[in-house]
Amino acid sequence: MKIAVIPARGGSKRIKGKNIRAFAGKPLISYSIRAARQTGLFDAIVVSTDSNDIADIALASGASDIILRPAELADDFTGTTPVVQHAIRTFEQPAELVCCIYATAPFLSPASLIEGCQKLSLASDMQYAFSVTTFDFPIQRAIRMDGQGVSPVDKAQIGKRSQDLETLYHDAGQFYWGRRDAWLAHHPMFSPQSIPVVLPHYLVQDIDTEEDWVRAELMYKAYQEQINHD
Repeated sequence: MKIAVIPARGGSKRIKGKNIRAFAGKPLISYSIRAARQTGLFDAIVVSTDSNDIADIALASGASDIILRPAELADDFTGTTPVVQHAIRTFEQPAELVCCIYATAPFLSPASLIEGCQKLSLASDMQYAFSVTTFDFPIQRAIRMDGQGVSPVDKAQIGKRSQDLETLYHDAGQFYWGRRDAWLAHHPMFSPQSIPVVLPHYLVQDIDTEEDWVRAELMYKAYQEQINHD
């Protein structure tokens, strides 16, 4: 059995009502639910929330189940793993594979979810498969403020050409496939037992501030126009 768990609490501080705010005309969470449904992989699409408003919109958008999480799992300091663990333990049927999908991932594609599931299913010695993307600038050439001037973070790397530096990746913040036991044991996500699913950089955008929101909407609309044109 495979289930999707979408964490979506109601107390977003930087963008009020972020998870259900209209993004390009639809509630933001609806994009994650739609992508999960389109894969055809999931026996259940579960939304974990502390908000009745989010629950109602999630169900209207196609989620199959709502898990109302306790207050201690709905504060500003609770990480993703405890929320997923609570959903796994609360859901009435045991799932072999559990995919945590963020509610703030309008660029999430069914194909990427399917790729992650296939890679994890074929690698019995691995625990997770999650989305990653490249940095848009070589982080080895980072600088820091130094008094009134600047200094390189890594003096040995700052003078190298971009093409001579190792390509590095970061968590794309879209989805995290994991085995049930790995989630429940809190096995570390960033480890040699995790499979990267590489996404193109233009399909990744954090949405943490109003500026992020505007940028993401512009990117999304441009991407949709390109798809429709093709």
